[in-house]
Amino acid sequence: MMQQQTGTLKLYILMVIAMLCWSFSLIWTKIALVSFPPVTLITLRLTLASFFLFLFLKTTGKLQRIEKGDLKLFLLLAFFEPFLYYIGETYGLTMVMPTLASVIVALIPVFAPFFAFAFLKEKLSLANFIGIIISVLGVYLIVSQGSDSSSTSLKGVLLLLLAAFSAIVYGLILRKIPAKYSATTIIYYQSLLGLIYFVPSVLLIDRVKLPHIQIYGEAVAAVLMLTIFASVIAFVLFADAVRKIGIAKSQVFTNLIPVFTALFSWVLFKEILNLLQWMGVLVVVVGVFFSQKKVKTEETIS
Repeated sequence: MMQQQTGTLKLYILMVIAMLCWSFSLIWTKIALVSFPPVTLITLRLTLASFFLFLFLKTTGKLQRIEKGDLKLFLLLAFFEPFLYYIGETYGLTMVMPTLASVIVALIPVFAPFFAFAFLKEKLSLANFIGIIISVLGVYLIVSQGSDSSSTSLKGVLLLLLAAFSAIVYGLILRKIPAKYSATTIIYYQSLLGLIYFVPSVLLIDRVKLPHIQIYGEAVAAVLMLTIFASVIAFVLFADAVRKIGIAKSQVFTNLIPVFTALFSWVLFKEILNLLQWMGVLVVVVGVFFSQKKVKTEETIS
């Protein structure tokens, strides 16, 4: 019994570490964008992540090959995340402050049950509806009260919503991936296959900008931090947790991301939100937490 409790506590600590990594990722992205255009930044991040994951899988003897029949699923997986997700998140961060971005991304577990109902025929609860209403109200408070258009751009919010919805579809596709593939293997191939979409995008979108890039040490360090902590460590820890404690319990931890991001942004960027925006952040977090807490209770009862 004691060993089980210790194992659960260790898993929860690792989940908090994963959330810390993802909270910082929004800030590191903001720093890296000073040097690198969005698509170039994402391509660098995925290239390095693929390299590090390949080294890890190869040296541990855990590298698996994708069977031909599963390739379409992996390509579709990579299209939604990393491709659409990172496009929405990274471009969104050029228009919205990290704290607000983290709040939008935190809507993922609120909207996820509706997609699961539509595509997987999973049951919806009253808590799902209440959660989404509360969270949307919070987003409205954040966007409508922005005194600085650069910090609460509607276009930026829409791009971040694209990221959130892409992550939801990604989760649905992920359930279709055969269980024989390890979490690390899936993350490796989604990063590698994501380059199929991003390399042509760099040539189309950033080709003119590439010769004029000014590389700063802080931006390079931010790219490395994004790769190691956000693209590799956090994903592996989260994927492992999902397999051990389930998606519903794992998603509860994402409520920590807006809190951590707000704290780090205040310390590093002196990012200031007005009172109603802070109320909006709180309302979104409450909506997400309420929805997930109710789902957890319903699962226990059933």
